[in-house]
Amino acid sequence: MALKYESKNVWKNLKENELDLVMDYANRYMAFLDNSKTERRCANEIIKLAKNNGFEDYNEVLKTGKIEPGTKIYLNNKEKSVALVVIGKQSLEAGMNIVGSHIDAPRLDLKPFPLYEDGNMALLKTHYYGGVKKYQWTCIPLSLHGIVFTKDGNKIDISIGENQDEPVFYINDLLIHLSADQMQKKLSEGITGEQLNVVVGHRPMISIDSEEKEIKDPVKENILHILNEKYGIIEEDFMLAEFEIVPADKARHVGLDSSMISAHGHDDRVCAYAGLEAIFDVEIPEITAVSLFVDKEEIGSVGNTSMESKFFENMIAELIALQGEYSDLKVRRAFTNSKVLSADVTVGFDPTFPEVLDKKNAAMIGHGVTISKYTGARGKGGCNDANAEYLAYVRKVFEQNEVIWQIGELGKVDQGGGGTIAYILAQYGAEVVDCGVPMLSMHAPLELVSKADIYMTYRAYSSFLKYAQ
Repeated sequence: MALKYESKNVWKNLKENELDLVMDYANRYMAFLDNSKTERRCANEIIKLAKNNGFEDYNEVLKTGKIEPGTKIYLNNKEKSVALVVIGKQSLEAGMNIVGSHIDAPRLDLKPFPLYEDGNMALLKTHYYGGVKKYQWTCIPLSLHGIVFTKDGNKIDISIGENQDEPVFYINDLLIHLSADQMQKKLSEGITGEQLNVVVGHRPMISIDSEEKEIKDPVKENILHILNEKYGIIEEDFMLAEFEIVPADKARHVGLDSSMISAHGHDDRVCAYAGLEAIFDVEIPEITAVSLFVDKEEIGSVGNTSMESKFFENMIAELIALQGEYSDLKVRRAFTNSKVLSADVTVGFDPTFPEVLDKKNAAMIGHGVTISKYTGARGKGGCNDANAEYLAYVRKVFEQNEVIWQIGELGKVDQGGGGTIAYILAQYGAEVVDCGVPMLSMHAPLELVSKADIYMTYRAYSSFLKYAQ
Protein backbone atom coordinates (compact mmCIF):
# COMPACT_ATOMS: atom_id res chain seq x y z
CA MET A 1 0.00 0.00 0.00
CA ALA A 2 1.38 3.39 -1.07
CA LEU A 3 1.67 5.81 1.83
CA LYS A 4 1.87 8.89 -0.37
CA TYR A 5 -1.21 10.01 -2.33
CA GLU A 6 -1.03 11.11 -5.95
CA SER A 7 -4.07 11.81 -8.09
CA LYS A 8 -4.31 9.87 -11.35
CA ASN A 9 -4.35 11.31 -14.85
CA VAL A 10 -7.32 9.75 -16.62
CA TRP A 11 -5.66 9.82 -20.04
CA LYS A 12 -2.68 7.84 -18.73
CA ASN A 13 -4.87 5.23 -17.08
CA LEU A 14 -7.40 4.44 -19.81
CA LYS A 15 -7.77 0.75 -20.57
CA GLU A 16 -7.42 -0.75 -24.03
CA ASN A 17 -10.08 0.62 -26.39
CA GLU A 18 -11.38 2.95 -23.65
CA LEU A 19 -10.18 6.03 -25.55
CA ASP A 20 -12.85 5.31 -28.15
CA LEU A 21 -15.47 5.19 -25.38
CA VAL A 22 -14.30 8.60 -24.11
CA MET A 23 -14.56 10.20 -27.55
CA ASP A 24 -17.91 8.57 -28.38
CA TYR A 25 -19.36 9.76 -25.09
CA ALA A 26 -18.09 13.29 -25.76
CA ASN A 27 -19.74 13.33 -29.19
CA ARG A 28 -23.09 12.26 -27.71
CA TYR A 29 -22.79 14.92 -25.04
CA MET A 30 -21.99 17.63 -27.59
CA ALA A 31 -25.05 16.69 -29.65
CA PHE A 32 -27.14 16.88 -26.48
CA LEU A 33 -25.79 20.36 -25.68
CA ASP A 34 -26.58 21.69 -29.14
CA ASN A 35 -30.22 20.68 -28.61
CA SER A 36 -30.36 22.02 -25.03
CA LYS A 37 -29.60 25.73 -25.20
CA THR A 38 -32.26 26.60 -22.57
CA GLU A 39 -33.68 24.76 -19.57
CA ARG A 40 -36.91 24.12 -21.53
CA ARG A 41 -35.05 22.66 -24.49
CA CYS A 42 -32.84 20.66 -22.16
CA ALA A 43 -35.83 19.18 -20.31
CA ASN A 44 -37.45 18.32 -23.64
CA GLU A 45 -34.29 16.57 -24.84
CA ILE A 46 -33.98 14.61 -21.59
CA ILE A 47 -37.56 13.40 -21.86
CA LYS A 48 -37.13 12.47 -25.53
CA LEU A 49 -34.05 10.38 -24.76
CA ALA A 50 -35.73 8.88 -21.68
CA LYS A 51 -38.69 7.71 -23.75
CA ASN A 52 -36.28 6.12 -26.21
CA ASN A 53 -34.79 4.21 -23.26
CA GLY A 54 -38.05 2.79 -21.97
CA PHE A 55 -39.18 5.41 -19.46
CA GLU A 56 -42.94 5.89 -18.99
CA ASP A 57 -44.84 9.07 -18.19
CA TYR A 58 -45.41 9.45 -14.45
CA ASN A 59 -49.10 10.29 -14.88
CA GLU A 60 -49.67 7.18 -16.98
CA VAL A 61 -47.93 5.03 -14.37
CA LEU A 62 -50.21 6.45 -11.66
CA LYS A 63 -53.26 5.39 -13.71
CA THR A 64 -52.09 1.77 -13.68
CA GLY A 65 -52.20 1.78 -9.89
CA LYS A 66 -49.02 -0.25 -9.49
CA ILE A 67 -45.25 -0.25 -9.87
CA GLU A 68 -42.77 -3.10 -9.74
CA PRO A 69 -38.98 -3.45 -9.66
CA GLY A 70 -37.50 -2.20 -12.92
CA THR A 71 -40.36 0.21 -13.71
CA LYS A 72 -38.85 3.27 -15.39
CA ILE A 73 -40.67 6.56 -14.84
CA TYR A 74 -40.18 10.16 -15.96
CA LEU A 75 -41.84 13.23 -14.47
CA ASN A 76 -42.07 16.40 -16.54
CA ASN A 77 -42.35 19.31 -14.11
CA LYS A 78 -43.67 22.33 -16.03
CA GLU A 79 -41.30 21.65 -18.94
CA LYS A 80 -38.34 23.01 -16.94
CA SER A 81 -37.31 20.20 -14.61
CA VAL A 82 -37.37 16.42 -14.86
CA ALA A 83 -37.13 13.44 -12.53
CA LEU A 84 -36.16 9.97 -13.82
CA VAL A 85 -36.79 7.02 -11.51
CA VAL A 86 -36.04 3.31 -11.83
CA ILE A 87 -37.88 1.37 -9.13
CA GLY A 88 -35.68 -0.94 -7.06
CA LYS A 89 -36.28 -4.37 -5.52
CA GLN A 90 -36.46 -2.87 -2.04
CA SER A 91 -39.30 -0.58 -1.04
CA LEU A 92 -38.88 3.15 -1.46
CA GLU A 93 -38.95 3.40 2.31
CA ALA A 94 -35.46 1.82 2.29
CA GLY A 95 -34.14 4.91 0.49
CA MET A 96 -32.90 5.90 -2.94
CA ASN A 97 -29.63 6.46 -4.76
CA ILE A 98 -30.00 9.96 -6.20
CA VAL A 99 -27.89 11.94 -8.67
CA GLY A 100 -29.14 15.54 -8.61
CA SER A 101 -28.11 18.11 -11.24
CA HIS A 102 -29.46 21.39 -12.57
CA ILE A 103 -30.16 22.34 -16.19
CA ASP A 104 -30.41 26.12 -16.03
CA ALA A 105 -27.32 28.15 -16.95
CA PRO A 106 -26.20 31.80 -16.78
CA ARG A 107 -27.69 33.79 -19.64
CA LEU A 108 -29.49 37.01 -20.57
CA ASP A 109 -33.27 37.26 -20.27
CA LEU A 110 -35.36 39.89 -22.05
CA LYS A 111 -37.15 42.54 -19.99
CA PRO A 112 -40.99 42.69 -20.20
CA PHE A 113 -40.83 45.64 -22.63
CA PRO A 114 -37.51 44.95 -24.35
CA LEU A 115 -37.84 46.38 -27.86
CA TYR A 116 -36.84 49.98 -28.55
CA GLU A 117 -35.24 52.11 -31.25
CA ASP A 118 -32.31 54.48 -30.92
CA GLY A 119 -29.62 55.66 -33.33
CA ASN A 120 -31.35 54.01 -36.30
CA MET A 121 -31.08 50.61 -34.62
CA ALA A 122 -33.61 48.34 -32.97
CA LEU A 123 -32.41 46.83 -29.70
CA LEU A 124 -33.64 44.54 -26.95
CA LYS A 125 -33.19 45.34 -23.25
CA THR A 126 -31.96 42.42 -21.13
CA HIS A 127 -31.73 41.34 -17.50
CA TYR A 128 -28.87 38.97 -16.81
CA TYR A 129 -29.67 35.64 -15.11
CA GLY A 130 -27.24 34.15 -12.60
CA GLY A 131 -23.67 35.18 -11.94
CA VAL A 132 -22.03 36.59 -15.07
CA LYS A 133 -19.10 38.80 -16.02
CA LYS A 134 -21.07 41.29 -18.07
CA TYR A 135 -18.20 42.33 -20.33
CA GLN A 136 -17.91 38.75 -21.64
CA TRP A 137 -21.30 39.00 -23.36
CA THR A 138 -20.35 41.75 -25.80
CA CYS A 139 -19.15 41.26 -29.37
CA ILE A 140 -20.09 37.60 -29.71
CA PRO A 141 -22.80 35.98 -31.88
CA LEU A 142 -25.98 35.39 -29.90
CA SER A 143 -29.16 33.41 -30.45
CA LEU A 144 -32.71 34.04 -29.24
CA HIS A 145 -34.97 31.39 -27.72
CA GLY A 146 -38.43 31.91 -26.31
CA ILE A 147 -41.93 30.79 -25.53
CA VAL A 148 -44.71 33.26 -26.39
CA PHE A 149 -48.47 33.05 -25.99
CA THR A 150 -50.61 35.09 -28.35
CA LYS A 151 -53.93 36.62 -27.25
CA ASP A 152 -55.84 33.81 -28.92
CA GLY A 153 -53.95 31.25 -26.83
CA ASN A 154 -51.44 29.96 -29.35
CA LYS A 155 -48.13 28.85 -27.85
CA ILE A 156 -45.24 29.88 -30.08
CA ASP A 157 -41.80 28.30 -29.71
CA ILE A 158 -39.15 30.63 -31.13
CA SER A 159 -35.51 29.81 -31.85
CA ILE A 160 -33.40 32.13 -34.01
CA GLY A 161 -29.67 32.07 -34.56
CA GLU A 162 -28.68 28.43 -34.09
CA ASN A 163 -28.67 27.36 -37.73
CA GLN A 164 -26.03 28.55 -40.18
CA ASP A 165 -28.61 30.14 -42.49
CA GLU A 166 -30.24 32.16 -39.67
CA PRO A 167 -29.26 35.64 -38.50
CA VAL A 168 -27.57 36.05 -35.11
CA PHE A 169 -27.70 38.90 -32.62
CA TYR A 170 -25.03 41.11 -31.09
CA ILE A 171 -24.21 43.35 -28.11
CA ASN A 172 -21.95 46.32 -28.85
CA ASP A 173 -18.90 47.35 -26.89
CA LEU A 174 -17.09 50.68 -27.07
CA LEU A 175 -14.36 50.99 -29.64
CA ILE A 176 -10.83 51.03 -28.22
CA HIS A 177 -10.17 54.43 -29.83
CA LEU A 178 -12.72 56.11 -27.54
CA SER A 179 -12.31 53.93 -24.45
CA ALA A 180 -10.01 56.10 -22.37
CA ASP A 181 -12.61 56.55 -19.62
CA GLN A 182 -14.01 53.00 -19.84
CA MET A 183 -10.54 51.47 -19.49
CA GLN A 184 -10.04 53.26 -16.18
CA LYS A 185 -13.11 51.62 -14.63
CA LYS A 186 -13.11 48.46 -12.57
CA LEU A 187 -13.68 45.35 -14.67
CA SER A 188 -17.10 44.89 -13.07
CA GLU A 189 -18.12 48.39 -14.16
CA GLY A 190 -16.71 48.48 -17.70
CA ILE A 191 -20.01 47.13 -19.01
CA THR A 192 -23.13 47.67 -16.92
CA GLY A 193 -26.30 45.59 -16.87
CA GLU A 194 -28.22 48.34 -18.63
CA GLN A 195 -25.65 48.35 -21.46
CA LEU A 196 -26.34 44.72 -22.36
CA ASN A 197 -28.68 45.71 -25.17
CA VAL A 198 -29.03 43.29 -28.06
CA VAL A 199 -28.96 44.61 -31.64
CA VAL A 200 -31.85 43.04 -33.58
CA GLY A 201 -32.17 45.24 -36.62
CA HIS A 202 -31.30 48.35 -38.57
CA ARG A 203 -33.59 48.53 -41.62
CA PRO A 204 -36.59 50.90 -41.33
CA MET A 205 -40.15 50.20 -42.34
CA ILE A 206 -40.91 52.27 -45.46
CA SER A 207 -44.47 53.44 -46.07
CA ILE A 208 -45.66 52.83 -49.63
CA ASP A 209 -48.33 55.52 -49.24
CA SER A 210 -46.74 58.92 -49.92
CA GLU A 211 -49.59 60.72 -48.12
CA GLU A 212 -49.22 58.64 -44.97
CA LYS A 213 -47.52 60.23 -41.98
CA GLU A 214 -43.89 59.28 -41.42
CA ILE A 215 -43.65 56.17 -39.27
CA LYS A 216 -42.42 56.79 -35.74
CA ASP A 217 -39.57 54.41 -34.84
CA PRO A 218 -39.50 52.81 -38.29
CA VAL A 219 -36.77 50.28 -37.45
CA LYS A 220 -38.69 49.03 -34.41
CA GLU A 221 -41.84 48.96 -36.53
CA ASN A 222 -40.10 46.81 -39.11
CA ILE A 223 -38.93 44.32 -36.45
CA LEU A 224 -42.47 44.09 -35.08
CA HIS A 225 -43.77 43.56 -38.61
CA ILE A 226 -41.27 40.72 -39.18
CA LEU A 227 -42.19 39.06 -35.88
CA ASN A 228 -45.90 39.36 -36.57
CA GLU A 229 -45.58 38.06 -40.10
CA LYS A 230 -43.47 35.06 -39.08
CA TYR A 231 -44.86 34.19 -35.65
CA GLY A 232 -48.17 36.06 -35.29
CA ILE A 233 -47.04 37.98 -32.20
CA ILE A 234 -47.42 41.64 -31.24
CA GLU A 235 -45.44 43.87 -28.88
CA GLU A 236 -47.83 43.24 -25.98
CA ASP A 237 -46.99 39.53 -26.12
CA PHE A 238 -43.48 40.29 -24.90
CA MET A 239 -44.89 41.08 -21.46
CA LEU A 240 -45.93 37.46 -20.94
CA ALA A 241 -43.15 35.74 -22.81
CA GLU A 242 -40.01 33.89 -21.76
CA PHE A 243 -37.12 34.97 -23.95
CA GLU A 244 -33.49 33.98 -23.40
CA ILE A 245 -30.33 35.19 -25.11
CA VAL A 246 -27.50 32.65 -25.29
CA PRO A 247 -24.33 32.25 -27.37
CA ALA A 248 -25.04 31.05 -30.88
CA ASP A 249 -21.94 28.86 -31.01
CA LYS A 250 -22.33 25.10 -31.07
CA ALA A 251 -20.25 22.81 -28.88
CA ARG A 252 -16.74 22.54 -30.33
CA HIS A 253 -13.73 20.25 -29.90
CA VAL A 254 -10.79 22.14 -28.37
CA GLY A 255 -7.09 21.50 -28.84
CA LEU A 256 -5.03 19.88 -31.56
CA ASP A 257 -5.70 16.62 -29.74
CA SER A 258 -9.46 17.32 -29.48
CA SER A 259 -9.19 16.58 -25.76
CA MET A 260 -11.55 19.30 -24.51
CA ILE A 261 -14.96 20.81 -25.29
CA SER A 262 -15.97 24.46 -25.48
CA ALA A 263 -19.68 25.20 -25.13
CA HIS A 264 -22.34 27.23 -23.39
CA GLY A 265 -24.02 25.63 -20.40
CA HIS A 266 -21.45 23.07 -19.21
CA ASP A 267 -22.54 24.36 -15.79
CA ASP A 268 -24.46 22.22 -15.20
CA ARG A 269 -25.62 20.30 -18.26
CA VAL A 270 -22.32 18.41 -18.29
CA CYS A 271 -23.31 16.73 -15.01
CA ALA A 272 -26.95 16.48 -16.11
CA TYR A 273 -25.99 14.50 -19.19
CA ALA A 274 -23.75 12.21 -17.15
CA GLY A 275 -26.68 11.55 -14.80
CA LEU A 276 -28.90 10.89 -17.81
CA GLU A 277 -26.68 8.28 -19.41
CA ALA A 278 -25.95 6.81 -15.98
CA ILE A 279 -29.59 6.04 -15.23
CA PHE A 280 -29.99 4.52 -18.69
CA ASP A 281 -27.48 1.90 -17.51
CA VAL A 282 -29.78 0.86 -14.65
CA GLU A 283 -32.11 -2.09 -15.22
CA ILE A 284 -33.51 -3.56 -11.98
CA PRO A 285 -31.57 -2.03 -9.11
CA GLU A 286 -31.62 -3.24 -5.52
CA ILE A 287 -32.24 0.34 -4.36
CA THR A 288 -34.42 2.74 -6.38
CA ALA A 289 -32.26 4.88 -8.68
CA VAL A 290 -33.07 8.54 -9.38
CA SER A 291 -31.63 11.19 -11.67
CA LEU A 292 -32.88 14.73 -11.04
CA PHE A 293 -32.64 17.64 -13.45
CA VAL A 294 -33.83 20.85 -11.80
CA ASP A 295 -34.14 24.52 -12.69
CA LYS A 296 -33.27 27.84 -11.00
CA GLU A 297 -30.06 26.73 -9.24
CA GLU A 298 -28.19 29.72 -10.62
CA ILE A 299 -30.53 32.13 -8.82
CA GLY A 300 -30.77 30.33 -5.49
CA SER A 301 -32.97 27.29 -6.21
CA VAL A 302 -36.20 29.25 -5.79
CA GLY A 303 -39.48 28.75 -7.66
CA ASN A 304 -41.72 25.83 -8.55
CA THR A 305 -39.27 24.18 -10.92
CA SER A 306 -36.31 24.29 -8.54
CA MET A 307 -35.00 21.79 -6.01
CA GLU A 308 -36.68 23.85 -3.27
CA SER A 309 -40.11 23.04 -4.72
CA LYS A 310 -41.96 19.92 -3.59
CA PHE A 311 -42.42 18.28 -7.00
CA PHE A 312 -39.97 15.46 -6.34
CA GLU A 313 -41.17 14.86 -2.79
CA ASN A 314 -44.76 14.70 -4.07
CA MET A 315 -43.72 12.25 -6.77
CA ILE A 316 -42.09 9.91 -4.25
CA ALA A 317 -45.15 10.13 -1.99
CA GLU A 318 -47.37 9.02 -4.89
CA LEU A 319 -45.03 6.15 -5.78
CA ILE A 320 -44.95 4.98 -2.15
CA ALA A 321 -48.75 4.91 -2.24
CA LEU A 322 -48.54 2.59 -5.26
CA GLN A 323 -46.31 0.21 -3.28
CA GLY A 324 -48.90 -0.35 -0.58
CA GLU A 325 -50.33 1.36 2.46
CA TYR A 326 -49.31 5.05 2.43
CA SER A 327 -48.00 7.03 5.37
CA ASP A 328 -46.12 10.29 5.71
CA LEU A 329 -43.60 8.43 7.84
CA LYS A 330 -42.67 6.23 4.87
CA VAL A 331 -41.99 9.32 2.78
CA ARG A 332 -39.77 10.75 5.50
CA ARG A 333 -37.91 7.45 5.76
CA ALA A 334 -37.43 7.26 2.00
CA PHE A 335 -35.57 10.57 1.99
CA THR A 336 -33.71 10.09 5.26
CA ASN A 337 -32.39 6.71 4.08
CA SER A 338 -31.28 8.09 0.70
CA LYS A 339 -27.77 8.67 -0.58
CA VAL A 340 -27.16 11.61 -2.92
CA LEU A 341 -24.51 12.90 -5.25
CA SER A 342 -25.13 16.60 -5.77
CA ALA A 343 -24.02 16.60 -9.38
CA ASP A 344 -22.56 20.01 -10.07
CA VAL A 345 -19.35 21.31 -11.57
CA THR A 346 -16.40 22.63 -9.61
CA VAL A 347 -13.40 24.78 -10.47
CA GLY A 348 -10.39 23.18 -12.09
CA PHE A 349 -6.85 24.45 -11.60
CA ASP A 350 -6.02 27.10 -14.20
CA PRO A 351 -2.28 27.82 -14.60
CA THR A 352 -3.14 31.28 -15.92
CA PHE A 353 -4.85 32.24 -12.65
CA PRO A 354 -3.12 30.20 -9.93
CA GLU A 355 -3.42 32.95 -7.32
CA VAL A 356 -7.10 32.24 -6.50
CA LEU A 357 -6.59 28.52 -5.83
CA ASP A 358 -4.81 26.43 -3.26
CA LYS A 359 -3.09 24.14 -5.74
CA LYS A 360 -2.66 21.29 -3.27
CA ASN A 361 -6.42 21.27 -2.71
CA ALA A 362 -7.62 22.15 -6.21
CA ALA A 363 -9.07 19.76 -8.75
CA MET A 364 -6.79 19.12 -11.72
CA ILE A 365 -8.20 19.04 -15.24
CA GLY A 366 -7.99 15.49 -16.64
CA HIS A 367 -7.75 13.83 -13.23
CA GLY A 368 -11.32 12.60 -13.10
CA VAL A 369 -14.59 13.31 -11.33
CA THR A 370 -14.20 15.61 -8.33
CA ILE A 371 -15.64 15.16 -4.85
CA SER A 372 -16.09 18.43 -2.97
CA LYS A 373 -16.61 17.70 0.71
CA TYR A 374 -17.96 21.23 1.06
CA THR A 375 -18.56 24.28 -1.12
CA GLY A 376 -19.93 27.46 0.38
CA ALA A 377 -18.15 30.79 0.73
CA ARG A 378 -15.28 31.71 3.01
CA GLY A 379 -16.13 30.15 6.38
CA LYS A 380 -18.06 27.35 4.62
CA GLY A 381 -21.06 29.67 4.56
CA GLY A 382 -24.12 28.04 3.02
CA CYS A 383 -22.46 24.68 2.37
CA ASN A 384 -23.38 21.06 2.94
CA ASP A 385 -20.35 19.59 4.69
CA ALA A 386 -20.37 15.84 4.00
CA ASN A 387 -19.42 13.55 6.87
CA ALA A 388 -16.48 11.15 6.89
CA GLU A 389 -18.69 8.06 6.99
CA TYR A 390 -20.43 8.97 3.75
CA LEU A 391 -17.21 9.99 2.02
CA ALA A 392 -15.79 6.57 2.90
CA TYR A 393 -18.88 4.98 1.33
CA VAL A 394 -18.50 6.98 -1.90
CA ARG A 395 -14.79 6.13 -2.10
CA LYS A 396 -15.66 2.44 -1.76
CA VAL A 397 -18.20 2.67 -4.59
CA PHE A 398 -15.79 4.44 -6.92
CA GLU A 399 -12.79 2.25 -6.20
CA GLN A 400 -14.75 -0.97 -6.57
CA ASN A 401 -15.83 0.25 -10.00
CA GLU A 402 -12.40 1.62 -11.03
CA VAL A 403 -13.59 5.22 -11.20
CA ILE A 404 -10.76 7.76 -11.26
CA TRP A 405 -11.65 10.51 -8.81
CA GLN A 406 -10.10 13.39 -6.88
CA ILE A 407 -10.87 15.86 -4.11
CA GLY A 408 -11.19 19.57 -4.84
CA GLU A 409 -12.06 22.84 -3.12
CA LEU A 410 -13.75 25.84 -4.71
CA GLY A 411 -10.79 28.22 -4.44
CA LYS A 412 -8.83 29.81 -1.60
CA VAL A 413 -10.66 30.27 1.67
CA ASP A 414 -10.90 34.09 1.54
CA GLN A 415 -11.43 34.34 -2.21
CA GLY A 416 -15.18 33.70 -2.46
CA GLY A 417 -17.10 30.58 -3.28
CA GLY A 418 -20.39 29.18 -4.46
CA GLY A 419 -23.07 26.62 -3.76
CA THR A 420 -25.12 23.78 -5.21
CA ILE A 421 -28.40 22.00 -4.48
CA ALA A 422 -26.66 19.75 -1.92
CA TYR A 423 -27.97 21.54 1.18
CA ILE A 424 -31.59 21.19 0.02
CA LEU A 425 -31.59 17.39 -0.16
CA ALA A 426 -29.52 17.30 3.02
CA GLN A 427 -32.45 18.98 4.83
CA TYR A 428 -34.31 15.67 4.57
CA GLY A 429 -31.54 13.91 6.48
CA ALA A 430 -30.13 12.22 3.37
CA GLU A 431 -26.40 11.66 2.98
CA VAL A 432 -25.18 14.19 0.40
CA VAL A 433 -21.88 15.19 -1.16
CA ASP A 434 -21.00 17.42 -4.11
CA CYS A 435 -19.51 15.42 -6.95
CA GLY A 436 -18.97 16.62 -10.52
CA VAL A 437 -16.80 17.79 -13.38
CA PRO A 438 -13.86 20.18 -12.84
CA MET A 439 -14.00 22.96 -15.40
CA LEU A 440 -12.46 26.20 -16.60
CA SER A 441 -14.06 29.59 -17.37
CA MET A 442 -17.14 28.73 -15.31
CA HIS A 443 -20.12 31.04 -16.01
CA ALA A 444 -18.51 32.47 -19.12
CA PRO A 445 -20.62 32.47 -22.29
CA LEU A 446 -18.44 29.57 -23.45
CA GLU A 447 -16.97 27.23 -20.82
CA LEU A 448 -14.28 24.54 -21.06
CA VAL A 449 -14.17 20.91 -19.86
CA SER A 450 -11.97 17.87 -20.44
CA LYS A 451 -13.42 14.85 -22.24
CA ALA A 452 -11.56 12.63 -19.78
CA ASP A 453 -13.34 14.22 -16.81
CA ILE A 454 -16.83 14.14 -18.30
CA TYR A 455 -16.46 10.44 -19.18
CA MET A 456 -15.20 9.56 -15.71
CA THR A 457 -18.08 11.55 -14.18
CA TYR A 458 -20.55 9.44 -16.15
CA ARG A 459 -18.74 6.30 -14.92
CA ALA A 460 -18.96 7.57 -11.33
CA TYR A 461 -22.70 8.30 -11.49
CA SER A 462 -23.46 4.99 -13.21
CA SER A 463 -21.61 3.06 -10.50
CA PHE A 464 -23.31 5.01 -7.74
CA LEU A 465 -26.86 4.49 -9.06
CA LYS A 466 -26.37 0.74 -9.40
CA TYR A 467 -24.59 0.23 -6.08
CA ALA A 468 -26.34 -1.15 -3.01
CA GLN A 469 -24.90 -1.88 0.39
